[in-house]
Amino acid sequence: LAAPSLGADTTLTTQAAIEVHDLAKTYPGNIQALKQLSFQVSSGTIYGLLGPNGAGKSTVIKILTTLTTPDSGRALVAGRDVVTQPYDVRRLIGCVAQIPATDPEASGLENLLLQGRLYGMSERDLRSRAHELLDALDLSNAAGRLVKTYSGGMKRKLDVAMGVIHRPRVLFLDEPTTGLDPEARAEMWQEIRRLTNVERVTILLTTHYLDEADHLADRIAIIDQGQLVAEGTPDQLKRELHGDTIQIELERDDETAMRRILTARDDVREVTIEGRVVRARVDNGATALPSIVSALESIGAGLVSVTVSRPSLDDVYFRYSGKSFAKAQEEGLR
Repeated sequence: LAAPSLGADTTLTTQAAIEVHDLAKTYPGNIQALKQLSFQVSSGTIYGLLGPNGAGKSTVIKILTTLTTPDSGRALVAGRDVVTQPYDVRRLIGCVAQIPATDPEASGLENLLLQGRLYGMSERDLRSRAHELLDALDLSNAAGRLVKTYSGGMKRKLDVAMGVIHRPRVLFLDEPTTGLDPEARAEMWQEIRRLTNVERVTILLTTHYLDEADHLADRIAIIDQGQLVAEGTPDQLKRELHGDTIQIELERDDETAMRRILTARDDVREVTIEGRVVRARVDNGATALPSIVSALESIGAGLVSVTVSRPSLDDVYFRYSGKSFAKAQEEGLR
């Protein structure tokens, strides 16, 4: 079936590929998935939507791909309103969901051809585009094989190819590397960058891998419990955190003593204790750490591990949410 043709071009003059204004969404049981969420994605960039399980990432994707509607607020994709112009939006976007969309009983090439026909592509253009993508993704040798014989990484590559077969302006990637081994993950990162650099596709990437967001995204929005807690380039967000991060794991839990020792120092700030793990920001980790360790040992607090590092996205998340990303992930799975 041919999709409806696009009407008058209403692309925004701001050159934003995606605009989200005050989106709110509540599910049955009074579960607030989104709370007045706002952000913009510039054309031709990779925008990372970062957050733990249950943060609201998938709800954002569902709204922007017209699979659900917000309770309030407005969202535009390539200048089209996702609520009032859903057919226009669907012609202009590609989507790679967490659940594979391929037919395991068809070959890789057959999957691509079917997807392209659903978008009304001409047969000549479709076959040329399919082989172009198979070459780019190093799947040409497996084009005639049934997808059920593919490895996990190959299946994920084919998912991406299906998402861009029709040359979308905007591509939504929802947790694209979950479950992939390190080699397949690195290959996927390379392909995501190629789509932006070569095909000029704007990508909204959701992930719960901090290193993935740091490596790929031009800008990042960190969301927690449906709200935006930080936004900017990875370097900007990390530069806001001055000094070093220290993390100390102790043999026993003695929060009162640990906090007393750390807060008594002028060079220590942002102290947070989760059970036996102490995290804090210090002006100079190499200088401060020996005396901190000595003070903790003097009260009989046995040390299990000690680390000092430059600011990371985990530290950024910790600063704005008050908990580590791993802790938030655990809470989101409950």
